[in-house]
Amino acid sequence: MLVFALLSVPAAVCAADNLSSASFIKTSGTEFTVDGRPFFVTGVNNHYVTFGSQDEVIRVLDDAVAMGANAVRTFLQPVIGSLDGSKSTIWDWRLQGEASNLAVKGTYLLYWDPSQNRMAVNDGADGMQKVDFLIAEAGKRHLRLIIAFLDFWAYTGGAQQMRAWYGSQDESTFFFDDPRTKRDYRAWVRHVVQRVNPLTGLAYRDDPTIMAWELMNEGNAQPEALRSAWTGEMSAYVKSLDSNHLVSSGNANILDPKLTDLTIPTLDFGTWHGYPLYYNLTVQQFNDMITEFCRLAARAKKPVLLEEFGYARSNRDSAKAYAMWLDTLTRDPSCAGWMVWLLVSRQDSGRYPVDEHAQFDVHHDGSAIWNILQAATARATQTRETHRASETVQEAP
Repeated sequence: MLVFALLSVPAAVCAADNLSSASFIKTSGTEFTVDGRPFFVTGVNNHYVTFGSQDEVIRVLDDAVAMGANAVRTFLQPVIGSLDGSKSTIWDWRLQGEASNLAVKGTYLLYWDPSQNRMAVNDGADGMQKVDFLIAEAGKRHLRLIIAFLDFWAYTGGAQQMRAWYGSQDESTFFFDDPRTKRDYRAWVRHVVQRVNPLTGLAYRDDPTIMAWELMNEGNAQPEALRSAWTGEMSAYVKSLDSNHLVSSGNANILDPKLTDLTIPTLDFGTWHGYPLYYNLTVQQFNDMITEFCRLAARAKKPVLLEEFGYARSNRDSAKAYAMWLDTLTRDPSCAGWMVWLLVSRQDSGRYPVDEHAQFDVHHDGSAIWNILQAATARATQTRETHRASETVQEAP
């Protein structure tokens, strides 16, 4: 059976170890590349590495390496109102508890400065210095980062907090259309890409540890024409500031018509987010959808990345499902990779956080799902190298 076949593959050293970590990730057709060689993404998502403690960040990165992952995806957060309360914070940023459960413990990156009557950036130890640390530690481990400039959702503020600065209740249109929020977003992007990391000596735009920028996690602008216009405008702006890094939208792109933003020339690759039970899909139907998205990649001649996917661990067929999907992604030469949602590691409390709601959490605990993911990273490296070797032989005179 496929599950046991995957488990029989020995765990590999992080795939990035065999590739130069001093070179920027590029694209060639439907593949990501580094130094001209394929870079098939086998990665993880984590939502708290921009606000967790240093020990919590290190544990996530070390667990990613233990899985054999070569990339980690996250969002730049939190975003709050004003420190004096004159601009309210629309989420509970004073929450106590564990980082995985959105207890940010005083961390904030963006806030409203009433003395200047405008957005401001927190460059301190409880702000951007946390991002500095994440990038530096990821680089030490030869891990690449996909970083979204912002989250659409209000869990830690995101775009919803920024539109609330201006008194708007419109969750889907205001942020993407109002000249003030567009100005704020551009200022934030400029600040991030030009920031010099004191731990590495590199400006973010010059650091190859960063694989790609994403405009926003699941930027659900409405109507669709607005989303397309905003995505085109802001991706061009990022490119004007940073010619080194890949840029993508970060959109879920799951609804028809799928992957419409692939036609935007200033987006280097496509993204999609897959949660089969949310869309009433069977395991096999979701597997067929993977093939469909990879065909869209081939048609557009751009990489397409399944950068979020999850299936509740309580499902009896969860291990078999992950094994099937990862095998399909690995074998299809038009697929660019995968990033599982969600790797969470031991908190400072000493325990793994447990999500009893969505149940997408993955732990370095020797569980069936962990073992499937670990084996899949090794198999992906092996399969892609074998495929490349066979192509080289076929091309030889």
